[in-house]
Amino acid sequence: MEPRNQTDVSEFLLLALTEDMELQPLLFSLFLSMYLVTVLGNLLIILAVSSDPHLHTPMYFFLSNLSFTDICFSTTTIPKMLVNLQAQNQSITYAGCLTQVCFVMIFSTLESFLLGVMAYDRYVAICHPLRYMVIMDTRFCGLLILVSLLVSVVDALLHSLMLLRLSFCTDLETLYFFCEVFQVIKVACSEILINNIILYFAVSILGVLPFFAIIFSYTQIVSSILRMPSAGGKYKAFSTCGSHISVVSLFYGTAFGSYISTTFTHFSKETAVASMIYTMVTPMMNPFIYSLRNRDMKAALRSVIRGTTAFQ
Repeated sequence: MEPRNQTDVSEFLLLALTEDMELQPLLFSLFLSMYLVTVLGNLLIILAVSSDPHLHTPMYFFLSNLSFTDICFSTTTIPKMLVNLQAQNQSITYAGCLTQVCFVMIFSTLESFLLGVMAYDRYVAICHPLRYMVIMDTRFCGLLILVSLLVSVVDALLHSLMLLRLSFCTDLETLYFFCEVFQVIKVACSEILINNIILYFAVSILGVLPFFAIIFSYTQIVSSILRMPSAGGKYKAFSTCGSHISVVSLFYGTAFGSYISTTFTHFSKETAVASMIYTMVTPMMNPFIYSLRNRDMKAALRSVIRGTTAFQ
């Protein structure tokens, strides 16, 4: 395959979910249901936090931002998959692919930062309870969200602009179920060393740094909890962290599995499925994790549902 001179390929091919035509309606229904559950579940979290005065605290403020990020994260990938399934056409335009790359990076990085911020919030609440409201005031919480969003956008724009310098082959190239930056770089026909250096450097900083912040926070949290004399106090402290630990494990477990399989294995449907779980299943599960493990959230959600039913 010869590279195109000074131009880019007009479109890419995304990996077909199945070659069996009879399974396509079933897959369409499955992914549509996953998307609707993701959007509805996270919207309920946002409505519950905004409508219940008892949830107007930093922890739930960050949770509502995480839910909004999950909605956006799913919207970058699932609707295009549904359109392709319905149209039986796996193509995506070059501009559409780069746009998808940009938004996937924005919301995946933002989710990573939000999980780190939420870990810090739990650290302050448990290790410095008397100073909690002073440290985690409204201005500081808003600043944390703003900085996280700004860094995520700048990082995504940098990698998207770096993709513009690459040339691609004249034949259509097959990517994953969606356009993911590692795969787009792999199918380029021009020199990709600079792209890889910048990409892996950014991932090591922006991805690993929040993870180590989470590890540090929970190391301090566990140390503080173990020093508590009351068994009831220990249980209460652990219960406030349980939902967050579950979400962190789900997000980073699937994310690391996806990127490790992408980096060290050849292209296959198995590695593509790992990437799909990371971008689709995690946003869908977060509302269930927080609602099932949190008494205050369950009460707020019941109030929202009753209010919605009464309005109808």
